[in-house]
Formats: sequence, structure tokens, C-alpha cells
Amino acid sequence: QVQLVESGGGLVQAGGSLRLSCVASGGTFTAYTMGWFRQAPGKEREFVATVTWSASTTQYADSVKGRFTISRDNAKNTVYLQMNSLKPEDTAVYYCAASLYGIRVLPTQYRYWGQGTQVTVSS
Repeated sequence: QVQLVESGGGLVQAGGSLRLSCVASGGTFTAYTMGWFRQAPGKEREFVATVTWSASTTQYADSVKGRFTISRDNAKNTVYLQMNSLKPEDTAVYYCAASLYGIRVLPTQYRYWGQGTQVTVSS
């Protein structure tokens, strides 16, 4: 059983930056592809970014390409999401998730989830 705890959310003005962190415990961190998803009020959970266990491969949603960067530190059991040039439409609860598969973009392909952290971008 893997536990995931996100942090780093908050309120930021448009154009600003935030870095989200997700610490994993209770499992072998390097066994998992890690992903970030987000869910805005009234909308379905959507894929943001994912990184393989070795960090050799990443994938991003088109809406965040060039602005967000996913990374991981396996020594710290932590995955990060650096978010730059934030826009009001980035406002959502952000979740990290762990998958035993390779690069995946569907929430159903991730087995473990954190509780989420709120990101609010004001215009």
C-alpha cells in the first residue's frame, strides 16, 4: 500500500509560479510511474503530466506543455510539479498518483492517489 501526500498548493496571481510536491511512503517508489492530475469544480479529473520511474520519459497535457515541468527525486521518494506562467484556467485541485504501468494518461490506470492540494490562480 502506497500513501501519497501532496503539498505546495496555494493562491497565486496569473503569471506566477508554484511548485507542488508529493511524498510517497509505504512502497517501493521506483516501482511506480508517477503522475499529476487536476480537477476543477464541475469538471472531470484530467491528466497533467507523468514521469517514468527513472525519469527518462515524461509526458504532458497540451494545455501545460512549456509551462509545467514534472520531475522526481527517487532518493527522497518525491515527485514535483513546477508550474510557471500560471493562468486562471489552471485553478483546480491537483492530485498526484502512482501507476505500475509505464506512461499512462487515464486516471483509471493509476492505482494510488493522494488527497489533493488546491491551486487557485487569480486574474
